[in-house]
Amino acid sequence: MSRIGVLQSVALAALLALTGCATRPINPPITEADPSTGYRFATRTNLKSRDDLVVLAFSGGGTRAAAFSYGVLEFLKRTEIVRSSGEKVRLLDEVGVITGVSGGSFTALAYGLYGDKLFANYEQGFLKRNVQGELIAGLFNPTLWPHLWSTNWGRSEMAAELYDRILFHGATFADLEPNKNLLVLASATDISTGARMIFDQNFFDAMCSNLDAVPLSRAAAASSAVPVALSPITINNYGGTCNYSPLAALQTFAGATSQPRTIERAARELAELQALADGKNRPYIHLVDGGVADNVGMRAVLVTLEMTEALQRAGQPTQFDNLRRIVVIMVNSISSPRTRWDESELPPGVVSLAVKASGVPMDHYSYESLESLKDTEARWKLMRRLRQSAAFAGNTDPAVADDLKSPDIDIYAIDVSFAELKDKAEFEYLNNLPTSFVLPAEAVDRLRTAASTIIADSPEFQRLLKDIGARIVPEAVSNAGPAAAH
Repeated sequence: MSRIGVLQSVALAALLALTGCATRPINPPITEADPSTGYRFATRTNLKSRDDLVVLAFSGGGTRAAAFSYGVLEFLKRTEIVRSSGEKVRLLDEVGVITGVSGGSFTALAYGLYGDKLFANYEQGFLKRNVQGELIAGLFNPTLWPHLWSTNWGRSEMAAELYDRILFHGATFADLEPNKNLLVLASATDISTGARMIFDQNFFDAMCSNLDAVPLSRAAAASSAVPVALSPITINNYGGTCNYSPLAALQTFAGATSQPRTIERAARELAELQALADGKNRPYIHLVDGGVADNVGMRAVLVTLEMTEALQRAGQPTQFDNLRRIVVIMVNSISSPRTRWDESELPPGVVSLAVKASGVPMDHYSYESLESLKDTEARWKLMRRLRQSAAFAGNTDPAVADDLKSPDIDIYAIDVSFAELKDKAEFEYLNNLPTSFVLPAEAVDRLRTAASTIIADSPEFQRLLKDIGARIVPEAVSNAGPAAAH
């Protein structure tokens, strides 16, 4: 063999050796599922000591979503309300749950990890960084090729390592433990079933696995793993080995011959958890972008509200019994740029059609999610008025009483989306921003400013301030965000 041939053989052997070493992180198993421990709603948010619960739902959309969501956090941070008692509270401190999908999951998880420290470095360290360029550079990095060719390590694992290096710095879900008053729920999609998969211990109990050991970077990578462009994130499923049973609340109506109409989403949740618990036939779960199943992160909110209403009708206690208000701020950064397809006889190309076909259903689902929330708000309000009416006061029919049962909680559905902007020129600018992990600094600043403007102008937000007997402190609003660079 020639000298060149020997060198080529040595190089190939070294390459194969490197390839064999490439492996993905393994989520560890648990031997016993304990619903009273772990990262989940029941252990995080102490609702017994609060009147209000603020829920933030961050949609997908790459850096556009991350920046728009960050603008909401900035607004809530500098919005100080003064209650009728004289107590001053930041609205940000009232947030108990944040759901994050795809691009929105980065802001959600980063705030869950860093809290107020996020405001010192997130803008320059992530939002105004060319993350997409660094991902693409990795594909052309020869030192990563062996890993990328490995069957156990793909493009999303490379992305997870980048996210860890620039944002999460080795943190796992165990590092979210110090903040007991906030639950962050990043979600992905089980590509086999199309069901959503939330990174909380309830879902990991079904798989008999310990969420605490899972890196936040892998959750973000799974939540944003756009099919085809990025590979799925794979996690081990040990379901069936830890005496797991679904939450008691979910099982309440499981065997009933007739279920309340409002329990349908929760019933599907139970079925999906049971399917996830089949570790024998499904030892591996492959996850892709959470937007495939729910691009605005609202399903968890709607399921919880449905369960609360159904349990109320069944005369059972709920975790929301002490609440007076639930404020849901849906931060929807989904864009729908206008096309010129209808001006040509020729149909759109394959790539353009694929992009549009994936976005249109998400847009419609976003709209339906908000409408479902508003329907629940209207139904609870109507039931309360009927119960308080003179006609109901003398009615002793148990069936009528059951029909009118609903939580005595006010819901505020605040829509933070581009369509709510009064400035149409600004709407056109933001609506045409691409879904990518790189944006001009100007675009990032204008997204943050738009988020503040939309919330401040929202009639639902103004109704909330009026109903809680509060006001925005003027000096807190005077620097309402970075000036838009028009």
